[in-house]
This record gives sequence, C-alpha cells and structure tokens, in this order.
Amino acid sequence: MADIFREIDEDLRRDRHVELWKRYGNYIIALALAIVVGTAVSVYWRDYKIGQREADSAAFAEARGLVQDERPDEATAAFAILEDEAVGGYALLASFQEAALLAEAGDEAGALAAYDAIAADSSADDLYRDLAKLLSVMRRIDDGDPASLAADLAPLAVDGEPWRFSARELQALLALRTGDSAKAADLLSGLADAAGAPPALRARAIELLAILEG
Repeated sequence: MADIFREIDEDLRRDRHVELWKRYGNYIIALALAIVVGTAVSVYWRDYKIGQREADSAAFAEARGLVQDERPDEATAAFAILEDEAVGGYALLASFQEAALLAEAGDEAGALAAYDAIAADSSADDLYRDLAKLLSVMRRIDDGDPASLAADLAPLAVDGEPWRFSARELQALLALRTGDSAKAADLLSGLADAAGAPPALRARAIELLAILEG
C-alpha cells in the first residue's frame, strides 16, 4: 500500500492530477467497494438469517459456495433464481451478489441494471436502497457524467445518512477526476477528521490528503 501511494505522490508533485485518476482511480474504487459491500452483506446476513426459510438459507449458502469455488457463471444463475424465489432478506442479498458477479464479469450494463432495480424496490429498507445507489455510482465514477454523478452523491453525503462517509469519499474522487484538487482536499480533510468514519476510510483520506498537500 505504501508503495502505490509513493507513486501517486510523485505524479501529483508534477501536477499530473488527471493521470493520477486514470492510473489509480479504479484501484481506490475497488478497495472502497470491497469494504462497503463486505460490511453491508455481513450486517444483512446477520439480520436476516434468523427466521428465514431453511430452503432459502441452504440455497444462498450453496450459491455462495459456487462463488468461493470460482464458478461465477453458475453462481450468477443461482443468485438470479434465489432473487426470484426467496423471501425477504435472502432475495435482497441475492440481488446484491448477482450485481457484484455481473460487474466482476465485465457486464457493466447488467450490474447497473441490478443496482438500479434494488434502489427502486420500495419493499427494501432505505439503508440498502441507498447502498445500491452508492454502488451504482462507484461503477460509473470512472467515466460517467460528472454532473449526474454529483447529483446522485449529494443526497447520500448529507449529515445523518448511513453511507455519508463513503459518499463523501466518492465526491473527493470525483473532484480529483475533474481536476478540482481544492474541493478534493476539503472533502478529504473532513473525512480525515471525522470521528465516526470507518478507520480504513479515514486512513485512505489521510494518505491522499498528504499527497495533495505535499
């Protein structure tokens, strides 16, 4: 990790902000995505595994096993079936897993459609609908329309929103992508000082802020 940030530092010192984004944007997004999704799935699994139908539990475990066995096509199909047939939480979990597998397979359109479907699901808790919106932005932030991305992130970054710190990190990355280093530094400074932010996110903010100010 230290080596990659030293390389970033060298680029920034030569005022190559755009090149920085092109070279390292996906790396940072992937790291943030893994943390966000891992946390959300763990929490949702804990909340919903009790009291769910035994068949749904077994089907979900089997689909997860396919992922661990590196059989993504079969896993995607299994999650799609579970999404249609499972009750409540397992169906939603399957939707997130299916979207993630589609993204890993390079099917960006399919992944975005899956996240959009979750975000539009009025039966799902707002916490997870907002997570789907956040993940959709993560998938688009490298080449999506900046104005559209900014509009999508704004409500997620408001004080009190559950995903506000991740949304603000994405706002900083978007500012970096568009060459607004002052805005990026302001956002990163706020994250670095945010006592309620996840430690890993604060650490990333501190690293990038040091680079920008170096």
